[in-house]
Formats: sequence, structure tokens, C-alpha cells
Amino acid sequence: MSSPWTSEHDAFRRSVRQWVERELLPHAVEWDRAGLFPKEVFRQAGELGFLGINHDPAYGGSGLDYWYVTAFVEELTRSRNAGVNMALLVQSQMATPIIGEIGTDEQKRTFLEPALKGERIAALGISEPGAGSDVASLKTRARREGDDFVISGSKMWITNGTRCDFITLGARTGGEGYGGVSLFTFPTDVKGFSVSKKLEKVGNLSSDTGILYFEDCRIPARYLLGEENEGFYHIMTNFQGERLTAAIGAVAGMDLMVADAIEYGREREAFGRPLIKFQVWRHRFVEHLTAIEAARRLTYHAVELFIQKENPVKEISMAKLFAGDLIQKVAYDCQQLLGGMGYIDETHIARAWRDARLLTIGGGTSEIMKEIISKLVGL
Repeated sequence: MSSPWTSEHDAFRRSVRQWVERELLPHAVEWDRAGLFPKEVFRQAGELGFLGINHDPAYGGSGLDYWYVTAFVEELTRSRNAGVNMALLVQSQMATPIIGEIGTDEQKRTFLEPALKGERIAALGISEPGAGSDVASLKTRARREGDDFVISGSKMWITNGTRCDFITLGARTGGEGYGGVSLFTFPTDVKGFSVSKKLEKVGNLSSDTGILYFEDCRIPARYLLGEENEGFYHIMTNFQGERLTAAIGAVAGMDLMVADAIEYGREREAFGRPLIKFQVWRHRFVEHLTAIEAARRLTYHAVELFIQKENPVKEISMAKLFAGDLIQKVAYDCQQLLGGMGYIDETHIARAWRDARLLTIGGGTSEIMKEIISKLVGL
């Protein structure tokens, strides 16, 4: 595979790295301990064009190719704060692309454009207390009443949920199963909407994650996103971008973890020599470096197919499965090499080990990825 990077990509990458290392990295521990990061981060990212990289310029985007998104995700890992990264990617690559794809001009002006500027915070409202990966089992219901939809139900595990200004919301408008789900652009300032609870997570601590309630929330029928009862297809399509960014971020995160561990292993001595000079560690990290490179090639292949609109569900699922499972092993060994220091919250590897656990759960579990792949290869 030839290099996908042009001089323009490289220049963009440098600008992202400078912002991340100047504005985000110094606050990594502070924001995790606070359990939140300032809203100003969204606005900064919007002003710099980082939230609208591949979005339509007519609505505040830059119209760039997905390799720019890839570079952004890779450099974002340098924040050493997975919660901030996830919140920004929900804003730019998970809650908003479907609005740009199938939304009306009004929906794009009202919701998409201010989100890309960082002026309004977006959330993706799909998961529920009884329906995570099983999207066809959504219970939140939207019933039509004249020129409105009235929405009742609950959502769980919603990133940006405690302070979002709008939600790209999945709700049931028809019968049970795949065919009865619709999508909406849902403003959170309507009567009947409430944040029930902010969830205290194991990792990704600076990202707010909420349980949301909808009690007879009335929104205009024109906020229906796309066609009624066709939301399941759009949700599944939207998941591909989410899963692809997860794989990209996992590979870049592993690069950083291994670099940190090797640097520590060169400096820390035991029994008269640097840790990294012990054969067990040299061989272990050679194995990891090889596997990480394989994960990168698989992920980049999926990116290329995604750019070509080849609907690479299999390749994206494989990339997420492989990278998500691999990072668990890489994080464990990097932490093990650091010994006691790897268990101290101030070290990057300790927080990365904790945060990486989400990658086999969020956006579709590893088990779901295996089911998808098995069906696509005819097993």
C-alpha cells in the first residue's frame, strides 16, 4: 500500500498536533479528575475547522477527504485524554454526519452548522437501558400528533449527554423490529426532557455520559431525519464511521503506549541493565510492533474503501475487532513493564490502560463485530 499522505495532509496534521499539545495535553489529568472538560474546547476545535473536516462547506465544513479525518483522530490521541477525544469525535464524526447526509436544509442550518462551529454540543441518542448493540429493540417511542412528534422513553450511555444542545435521536415510530425505527434531530430545550443521571465510568472520565429521559417531549414533525421508519438503515450506516474512528484511534494510541513503554524501559535499570534489554521484553514488544503495523494496514485499507464508498462493513468490523482486542494486550504489557509506575494515575499508560477497555464494548462489542463478519463471509 502506497502512502496516502500528501504535503497538505502533513501540514494539517502538524496544525492538529500543535493545538492538541498546547491546549489539551497539559490538562489531561486535571480534566479527568474533574470529570468534565470546558465547553470552550468545542468552540476552539470548531474555529480551527477540526469539527467539520469532511463536512459540506455550505454548512461550515471544509469538504476534505477522510484521510484528513484519519490524521485528526491519530493526532488527537496525543491529548492523552480519551474522554476529550471521544466527545469531540461524537460531535464531528458520530452525531452529525447523518444530518449532513440526509437532513433538510433547515436541519443542517439549525443543528449541523452550529455543531461544526462548536457553538452547540451534539450527542448521539441510540442506546437504551435494554438495547445497546441490539438497535432493532429500541423502546423509546415517537408518536405522530398533527404537525408534531411526541417522544417518550429513555436513553443510556449517551456521550455529551449531560450538556448537549441537541441529540441525533433514534426512536420507534412503527412496529417492532428493524422497520419501525426513525431518526430525529431533537433539541434538548423542550419540555419533558431531563438528564436523569451522570454515569460514573471506569475510564474516559472527562467525557460526560448520561441517562436521559423523555416524557411526552413535543418536537416539530419537520425534525424527522430522513424518511419515517427507515432509521435503522441510517443508524447502521452511521455506525461505520464510529467504528472506523475507534480503530484509527486504537492504532494511534498503541503507537504512543509502546513508545512510552520503550522509553521507560531504556531508562529504568534492574539487575544491572535496562529493562528493555531483557529478552522477554524485547521479544514481547517486537510482537506488539508487528501486530500494531498489521492493525494499521487493515485499518488504512478500510479507510480507503470507505473513501471510495465501497460500503466496507466487513473490513471496518475486522479493523475494530482486531485493533480493539489488540490494544487490551498492548496496554497490559506496557503497564506491566512500568511496574508500580504503571499503576499511578499521573502516568499516561495507567490512564490509557483504563480507557482502552471501552474499545471492545462501545460502538458495537467485539462479539457483535464477530457476528457481523461471520454473516458477511457466509458462516
